[in-house]
Amino acid sequence: MPTTMTDVARAAGVSQKTVSRVVNGEPYVSAEIRKRVHRAIRELDFRPNNTARALLRGRHRRIGVISLGSAHYGPTTLLMALERAMQRAGYAFSLAGTRDGRDRSLAAAVAALLAEGVDGVVLSEPVDDGSPLRFRCDVPMVSLGEPVEPSGAASAVVSADGVADARAATEHLLALGHRTVSHIPGPDNWFSARDRERGWRAALAAAGAPAPPLAPAGDWTAASGYRAARQLARDREVTAVFAANDEMALGALRAFTEAGRRVPEDVSVVGFDDTPAAAYLTPPLTTVRQDFETVATRAVEVLTAMIEGKPHQAERPELASELIVRASTAPRSRPCPRNPQSATDTVAPPKKPLHPEPPPPPRPLAHPTTVPPHPDSRRSRARCHHRPCRLRSWCHHTPYIGRRHPRAVDP
Repeated sequence: MPTTMTDVARAAGVSQKTVSRVVNGEPYVSAEIRKRVHRAIRELDFRPNNTARALLRGRHRRIGVISLGSAHYGPTTLLMALERAMQRAGYAFSLAGTRDGRDRSLAAAVAALLAEGVDGVVLSEPVDDGSPLRFRCDVPMVSLGEPVEPSGAASAVVSADGVADARAATEHLLALGHRTVSHIPGPDNWFSARDRERGWRAALAAAGAPAPPLAPAGDWTAASGYRAARQLARDREVTAVFAANDEMALGALRAFTEAGRRVPEDVSVVGFDDTPAAAYLTPPLTTVRQDFETVATRAVEVLTAMIEGKPHQAERPELASELIVRASTAPRSRPCPRNPQSATDTVAPPKKPLHPEPPPPPRPLAHPTTVPPHPDSRRSRARCHHRPCRLRSWCHHTPYIGRRHPRAVDP
């Protein structure tokens, strides 16, 4: 038989009303009595009936989250941060997934959460078609991306300023002296990808730099970043690349290395998200660090204020991120003034061969046909007339010691 509140009151030596006040977090209970009640709850393993409490108080102490269910780093990290923020606020966490981010799919997810019993909804849906979402929701809602227009309850938007973050990453590359910055974008139906592209374009326009054509849009994976960077690597004018996330930047590093383009000497690369592996790549990746904890905490604060009828910030708060500069970016290489190959190439000195050819052997000296003159001018033109010397090649008589001479003798 389950433990009831009466059993807890009997074990703690207090009234049932006092136990109810402690369980519901109400004031007017001394610290000593509250401690005795909590000890009794632990000893008896008492669990409040949330359904009965919801019927009595009109609240479930539960918040629902709608998400695409993506396995990518950003959405997954944000979901975990939301769950921690809700636990700190004293609310349970419920999750409902969608498949395409359309109004009909979102309405079905909201209906599933309302059937479970939630006091509010957080929309962490990264996929949309660019237009405001319209569906019915009877509880307060906070969106972590694009604005929503739910009928039946209030709504708010809390998100990081993706445009400003992307602009800061692009301006960092321009400040290093790069003439322009290429961009590997994310999927068109993700609002975060659209924000980062807008920030990239805004930075180039503010600096008066030309906007190069976009690389093929990726799908947030390293493979898509690799394919896009292979095309960029063919253009020797490309000296700086901003990828919409770290995974695609990882693929770009591989593509540039295979193409013989050194990072950061020839090409600088910047990512986005600051994944745990970004600091351990070769070279360590310069990236934008998103503060998912702050975004989740702020979203839960706004939603709980709406649930409890407290005042909250009406305008959309924009939470800035941080640019983490590492070794994948460097000042633009200056071209050599003599015979440059292109506007961005530097002429490297000729490399020494690994196996140089040996020098040719010295040419043998021709044998003299006459004996070199002796320092004594009176005997300089004399020949050895010793008969044995005529029969061999070398003479051992002074002044012909060690000198080769012909066997013939002057008449």
